Amino acid sequence: MGARGDAEVRERRPTPDLGSSEGDGDGDEDLQKQQRSEIYTYDAPWHIYAMNWSVRRDKRYRLAIGSLLEGYGNRMEIVQLDEASGEIRSDPALCIEHPFPPTKTMFVPDRECLRPDLLATSADFLRIWRVADDSSRIELRSLLNGNRNSEFCGPLTSFDWNEAEPRRIGTSSIDTTCTVWDIDREAVDTQLIAHDKEVYDIAWGGVGVFASVSADGSVRVFDLRDKEHSTIIYESADPPGTPLVRLGWNKQDPRYMATIIMDSAKVVVLDIRFPTFPVVELHRHQASVNAIAWAPHSSCHICTAGDDSQALIWDLSSMGGDHGNVQKSMAAASAEGGLDPILAYTAGAEIEQLQWSSSQPDWVAIAYSTKLQILRV
Repeated sequence: MGARGDAEVRERRPTPDLGSSEGDGDGDEDLQKQQRSEIYTYDAPWHIYAMNWSVRRDKRYRLAIGSLLEGYGNRMEIVQLDEASGEIRSDPALCIEHPFPPTKTMFVPDRECLRPDLLATSADFLRIWRVADDSSRIELRSLLNGNRNSEFCGPLTSFDWNEAEPRRIGTSSIDTTCTVWDIDREAVDTQLIAHDKEVYDIAWGGVGVFASVSADGSVRVFDLRDKEHSTIIYESADPPGTPLVRLGWNKQDPRYMATIIMDSAKVVVLDIRFPTFPVVELHRHQASVNAIAWAPHSSCHICTAGDDSQALIWDLSSMGGDHGNVQKSMAAASAEGGLDPILAYTAGAEIEQLQWSSSQPDWVAIAYSTKLQILRV
């Protein structure tokens, strides 16, 4: 099922080529090998929504994907690139039924393989799955319900796994709460009423610090050492209270985070030291942005993707000074019409999901329609 994608790649300035069309003079075979090594495509039997890279060193080019199907019956599967054949393959033993569409999936952030090979999904509940050591099967380990007063709970919109403390997972819910789970004890550590309306996304910024975005239009930061208070970093202004739907925290430089405004073609980048005003807004998408991913190996690169079928990589290195200089450089960029991306990739349809591999940072994965593509950047 794996094949090279037929999407268009355009560079905005000299960068590593992503799918160059120039061979080395030895004919079509060399050209095909070169192209195949830059882009791999997997066509799933259903529309893909949830997607995540494996982190483990011993599981190169492994991803989990989840379906977006109406109703209760949905699917999750783990796929793997066969480097010898150049095909992304699925394994029937690692395909499972999933109640309702998974809103997010993540592998345990355990690069050194010190913990069991776990996978989490969010939907009606938070589910923790375990992949057998020999990859022969995947089994449900835990089903976690944060509503202590009912067997039912508000649907979970997203979650994030704490890299510094992998026993912790934070979830966001339409019931306005964020819940921090200790998955080893299968117990709630903390549950907070985080916003005035539905919470759409959550991201860890350290061991005990997380942020969330909501239908109330705010980005809020919480410190588990002071559960009674939160800091509002940003509130959407155009118009006021427009929902914020996605949040990405820069792991290499946690002063910075980025958020997506509902039905907006711009991405807002924030400096948590200077709340209220964006440090930069990224304006080059031609339709609504759906996903953002900070580079796992660089503090100043971010990838964005949206309904214009484009994945754009941006260089934000001008953020890396004191606030006054940052504001001047960003103001200059704005006066010139705004920042331009350094790399643009055009897919075959609206891109709904985007993930940058932390264990292999040369690779980005996107999902559109039934297709998963992994791209060398």
